[in-house]
Amino acid sequence: MASSATQEPPPPAIHTISALVANKPGVLARIAQVFARRGFNIESLVVSPAKEGERSRMTIGASGDRDGLQQIIAQVNKLVDVLHCFDHTFDNAVVKELALVKVFVDAEQRTEALQIASHFECQTVDLTEHSVIIMATGGSGKIDSLIHMMRKFSIVELVRTGKVVMVRGQEPT
Repeated sequence: MASSATQEPPPPAIHTISALVANKPGVLARIAQVFARRGFNIESLVVSPAKEGERSRMTIGASGDRDGLQQIIAQVNKLVDVLHCFDHTFDNAVVKELALVKVFVDAEQRTEALQIASHFECQTVDLTEHSVIIMATGGSGKIDSLIHMMRKFSIVELVRTGKVVMVRGQEPT
């Protein structure tokens, strides 16, 4: 028998977009402006030097319809300081995140918090009498699940890098 309760639609997919750009002032602002003009929110952003010092790799997490994002990617590819920009959401790629989670725990809670961290293959990077900072790496789903489990304690601080991506094999990212 079908349920009469309406279910909320799933959240839009977060697309993983990479761009290889010239390492110059203003490039990030111009790319962000392309997203803003089309009404797309950038959910996460990681910028780091590429193997060549004069270039940077940007990994952008953005939600929205695929056609709209394809138009954005086409516009970003036309910018002077952009060497290339691709959507890797459906590619055979390695996609990872890093998170640091600081929780307040008393002596009675510490063992349980460390067991949860161990289950998610986290590293304990700081441990005091009243708090623990754990570092998690992995896919977004893994990080989300860890955070959900840690909410039973008092999460004091949380920082996530956002996704980084690298295409497998010979293809460039």
